[in-house]
Amino acid sequence: MPASISNVRKAETIAKFAQHQGDTGSPEVQVALLSERVAHLTEHLKTNAKDHHSRRGLLKMVGTRRALLDYLKRKDLDRYKKLIETLGLRR
Repeated sequence: MPASISNVRKAETIAKFAQHQGDTGSPEVQVALLSERVAHLTEHLKTNAKDHHSRRGLLKMVGTRRALLDYLKRKDLDRYKKLIETLGLRR
């Protein structure tokens, strides 16, 4: 299994969530990419329960994603709601 998401998958995610042409830094894109990596690491930790270094990285990513979501919620509530609906967060 690769260490992170593939370049093809990353490009697809960026294209799906980009706000405009060439957008790689908007909160939507960043949160979507972090969500991909979180899902990937979660699967890794199911089979490698004692990998505490990766667990720490996962917790840092979740915290970063949470901060970006809080920022987006403060700045533009409609974009926030659309993003969490699309990604399936906040069940």
